[in-house]
Amino acid sequence: MHMTPRLNIGTRGSKLARTQCGWVQRRIVEALGEDPAQAEAIAPLVIITTLGDRIQDRRLIEAGGKQLFTKEIEDALLRGEIDVAVHSLKDMPADEIPGLSICAIPEREDPRDAFLSPNFASLAELPHGARLGTASLRRQAQALAQRPDLDVVMTRGNVDTRLAKLQAGDCDALLLAAAGLNRLGLSAHIRDYIDPDLYATAPGQGALAIQCRTEDLNADWMQKLNHEPTHLCVTAERGALEALEASCRTAVGARATLSGDTLSLFVEALSADGKTRWQRRTTLHAPTRDTAHQLGRDLGEAIKAEAGPDLIQISG
Repeated sequence: MHMTPRLNIGTRGSKLARTQCGWVQRRIVEALGEDPAQAEAIAPLVIITTLGDRIQDRRLIEAGGKQLFTKEIEDALLRGEIDVAVHSLKDMPADEIPGLSICAIPEREDPRDAFLSPNFASLAELPHGARLGTASLRRQAQALAQRPDLDVVMTRGNVDTRLAKLQAGDCDALLLAAAGLNRLGLSAHIRDYIDPDLYATAPGQGALAIQCRTEDLNADWMQKLNHEPTHLCVTAERGALEALEASCRTAVGARATLSGDTLSLFVEALSADGKTRWQRRTTLHAPTRDTAHQLGRDLGEAIKAEAGPDLIQISG
């Protein structure tokens, strides 16, 4: 019997994006009270290629920034071609698109940056002048803050492409998000982690965002998929992102954790060479989304005021 889809879910076409979206898809179908085994019939995935996927030869800042990973998907959502979209939250610009809203944030995966290398066990063990692969200005700056002797190599592409470049000897080590490696079953490649309490991760790293048209907010299934502790933490992190006007042009990290009813927030910005770091840390008792967001904004604004025009870094 032919089944009419209840939702069409938009996603990028990379293996990681499809894996993440498939995980969300099954949980949406379950929240709708349907059989997850029928997920593709009830809530099919619609693959959308973004400009960010097509550009592989330069940093995103040189081509337009983070929105390159989201614009085509959000346009399809606004046109009604899809009903919801699934994004890696760290890829989403701070400002929401008019007419669209984040409707649910599931529980976050490991937010840490992972160190990968076939020959060396940690960033500290890399030899002088070793080549470190990353496409992130934040990871570049944080690595150079620890090891100014390293040669940072711009390494774009999906996870498999970057791993292949590492194995081919294009670089001696890679920094990647642990969450993506875990979701792809590639955790065995991880040799070490960057301590997020010393070097803040990207705002929203490890979290997925489910986006819908604002008029469709508050459906029952959205409430079931949302993980409020994660939502509170990433709301604080994105408040800092918003205040710092951060995109791929800025080396900015924000790390929030929740212990009981106390939210702790660590925000930092760095010069591209890692020589200058601006940092703020604070805690908040009994946070709400509004107060968490404001806390992030406050810390971001404090860093912005201290750093002044030195904050914006176009290149490394």
